[in-house]
This record gives sequence, C-alpha cells and structure tokens, in this order.
Amino acid sequence: MPTPTSFGRPVPEGEDRLTYGGYLRIRELTGLQTLLSEPAQHDEMLFIVIHQTYELWFKQILHELDAVVRHLDADQVLGAQRLLARCIEIQRLLVEQISVLETMTPVDFLAFRDHLAPASGFQSAQFREIEYLVGLRDKRFLENYDEGSPERMPLERRLSEPSLRDAFFNLLRRRGFELPEDAAEGATEGAGPEHRKRVQELARLYREAQQCYDLFLLAERLVELDEMFTRWRLRHVLMVERVIGAKSGTGGSSGAAYLRRTAERRFFPELWELRSELGVQYPPHS
Repeated sequence: MPTPTSFGRPVPEGEDRLTYGGYLRIRELTGLQTLLSEPAQHDEMLFIVIHQTYELWFKQILHELDAVVRHLDADQVLGAQRLLARCIEIQRLLVEQISVLETMTPVDFLAFRDHLAPASGFQSAQFREIEYLVGLRDKRFLENYDEGSPERMPLERRLSEPSLRDAFFNLLRRRGFELPEDAAEGATEGAGPEHRKRVQELARLYREAQQCYDLFLLAERLVELDEMFTRWRLRHVLMVERVIGAKSGTGGSSGAAYLRRTAERRFFPELWELRSELGVQYPPHS
C-alpha cells in the first residue's frame, strides 16, 4: 500500500498527516488575540491583529536585511537588490495597513485605550532592531528594556555587529570610493568633515553611474528603503492625530509630537544630501 505523503514527503506509519493548519500552526496563531477590555470592546480585536501583523512583517524584514548584508559582504550586488526590493514591497504593505486601522473611530479606540497603559508601540523591540540593523543606532532605546531581557539581548548584539550601512560603505570602499568611517553612534546627519567627504564621494558615484551602474542602482534601492520607512512614520503620525489628537502616548511619550520628530530620521542621510551636490564640481581631494 503506498505511503501517504504530505507536502511532498512520506508520512511514517503512526504519524499524523501534515496539514495546512498544522504546518502554519493556525490554531496557536489565532489563539493569541486576548482582549483586555471589560466589557470587551469590538475594535480591540482589530487593534491587536494589526499590531501582531506588523510584528510578523518586522520579523520578515529582519530576515531579509540580514541576507542583504551577507550579499553585500560577498560583493553580490544583484542579490542584495532583489531582497531590498522585497523589503520595500513589505514596507508598502505596512503603510497601506494603516488605512484599515483608520476605520476605527476615536470613540472606539478610547473605549479600550486605558487598558493598554503603560504599553506603547515605541517599545517594539523588533522595530528598534530594524533601525539598529540598518544603521540608525541610538543607544538610548536600550533603556526601554531590562538588562538580560529577551528584547534587549538582540539589540545589544546588533550594536556589536556591522550594519547594512556599514556593509554598503565597505562595498563602495572595495570598489574604489574613499569613504571615512562613521562616528561611533552610527549615522549622523550633517556631522563634521567626515560626513561632508562621504557626501562628496557618493555624489561621485552618481556622476560616474555608467561606470558602476550596479552600485548606483543599489544606492537608489537604499534611498527607496529609507523613503518607505519615512512614509510609514508620517502616515502613522496622521493616524495617531486622527484618533487621539495631541494626547500623550500610552507609554508616556508626547504622542503625535514625538512621532513627528522621528520622521526626520534617515538611515542614509548622505544619499539624500548628495542630490543638492549634483552638478557641483569639486577640486581633487588633497
């Protein structure tokens, strides 16, 4: 009698056949939405599902960006571009997902908001991990997590490892571009002569795009990655203002005012600044 198969593999006798729900652990996944409001408020389910979905996509982005760094370290520029394109499309979904959350009215949200304190979205360790992995390394965010906690340890590890920004600049150095090292804190916009030199060298990459077109396209992918994060931050600000106005955040932040300041952050500020430099000719470096 033929052995039954599941997802292309034989199933030994006595072992249950692998199912869609079993493979994806649907029962466990759909059992993770626990409402805290009493009496239960209808829109709290939507709030939980949306944010759990965000965290799943954050996990995927981390998975992809780790692979992008490995590709860049191995000089595999096209492979890195392919995975960056995937991250950008995921980010596009994250932006659009806010539209679903905006179907919740201020009254609906306020009906269960007090049950969330002091939890807050800025405590998302995976989102901070993405920022650290890309190159925006503000060590102050570590203070949101207890020493030795499962949330803090990955962040500390990220701080000790090369970032996507490091991998990109190291690749350019191997291809002949003179890029000073970052400050210890990572990306800092408008900081000192080293920053200015990086802007000038990256402008040279754009002027000489035909000689290094793969690097030029990679740089444009990184700008798009940066842009999509900014779009998500700005859309998030508008959603928060629409729902809670100028109220403080549940975690004690200034709410929309805090979120608006975060929209000014750039992973690759030099790639944005160089646009103002194109067409300007510099004397040879001394």
